[in-house]
Amino acid sequence: MQQRQPCALSPRNTAALPVLHVKPTPGLTKLTDSFQLARHLADITAGHWNALAGDHPFLRHEYLLALEEAGCATSHTGWAPHYLLLRRDGHLAGAMPLYLKSHSRGEYVFDFAWAQAFAEHGLDYYPKLLGAIPFTPVRGPRILAHNPEDRALLARQAIALARDNGLSSLHILFPSEDDRVALAAAGFMFRENIQFHWFNHGHRTFDEFLASLSQPKRKKIRQDTKKVTEAGIRFRWLRGSQIDDRALRFFVRCYNHTYLEHGNPPYLNDAFFQRLRRDMPETLVLIVAELNGEPIATALNLRGGTALYGRYWGTVRFVPGLHFETCYTQAIRFCIEEGIPVFEGGAQGEHKLSRGLIPVETCSAHWIRDQRYAAAIERYLQRETPAMREYAEMLRRHTPYRQTGPSGADPTPPESPESPD
Repeated sequence: MQQRQPCALSPRNTAALPVLHVKPTPGLTKLTDSFQLARHLADITAGHWNALAGDHPFLRHEYLLALEEAGCATSHTGWAPHYLLLRRDGHLAGAMPLYLKSHSRGEYVFDFAWAQAFAEHGLDYYPKLLGAIPFTPVRGPRILAHNPEDRALLARQAIALARDNGLSSLHILFPSEDDRVALAAAGFMFRENIQFHWFNHGHRTFDEFLASLSQPKRKKIRQDTKKVTEAGIRFRWLRGSQIDDRALRFFVRCYNHTYLEHGNPPYLNDAFFQRLRRDMPETLVLIVAELNGEPIATALNLRGGTALYGRYWGTVRFVPGLHFETCYTQAIRFCIEEGIPVFEGGAQGEHKLSRGLIPVETCSAHWIRDQRYAAAIERYLQRETPAMREYAEMLRRHTPYRQTGPSGADPTPPESPESPD
């Protein structure tokens, strides 16, 4: 539920983005293998794509097509889609959602300094090639394939695509662990970052969750809830078809207001959210805060597989504690009631620690065509990575959970599962 950061450089004319072309690739292990590029997801059968994407809501054909056809991720917004396809015997065996970018907005992995360095030396950083879910800092597969061999093929072909079309770089954001193996083998550099997630350790009630927290954190959550309750605010959870036109209109109003209040035009539009409700309603969970029966705040979450993803929030009235209650406490309550193992609260935000979310390391992968800049960025990452790991360890020492045992050890959650692959 983060707001985007302004780009350090003015983007070039987004309408002038070139169309990429894939060249024949030598060295394919099977004579029946071939690579293709599709400019429009509508040209790819939804069932075939979704068979590769699995149950991750942000990778579904319906979600990515909504971004494209609602006009949110297109060449005119600086997100020109190029879907890299691996076909075998004429059937879809693998895919990568790629975007040709004329700027670095909407990515949540900030490379503005890299772009500035290119510009200062008279080199073009844009357009660049990006493997990501537009406007969405959520972990998951970026190389859609059923086996490691095909993931490796696609990773290498994505580099060839960037190199053959003279692009400065290729960036893969928030990949899964399986993807990371393929990307490392292909020669990508990695950059580490931190998000904050909540893990459900079999809590049967919200009170059980509160009891697992340290006393100050437990008190803070109860105080925020008390403020909201005493203000007369009540909450409703709307799932899928329960989200009627009135509720959706109010959410879009709040979403737009939040972006405009921060001086940025919104990335998404009413047409996009209408399509989500029409085409994938089972993934939508809308939390609505009401005062005297009238909505005053809302948060939209998407549900998929083993996780609930907190995405967008907005309000038309300030109430102390309302943001945390709507975005985090209510989402955690929902996960406990529904038995959902993980709540991903979005990028950044140390304040989430006090709400029971803990730091989780994420990464991005980067390939730079110019070897001089690749070497410079690699040296930068060699300095940044230890600092990021030290920061993550510092955050873990400030765990919101009670310390137990004779050593006072932190009951760290088990190895976090990938947001569902």
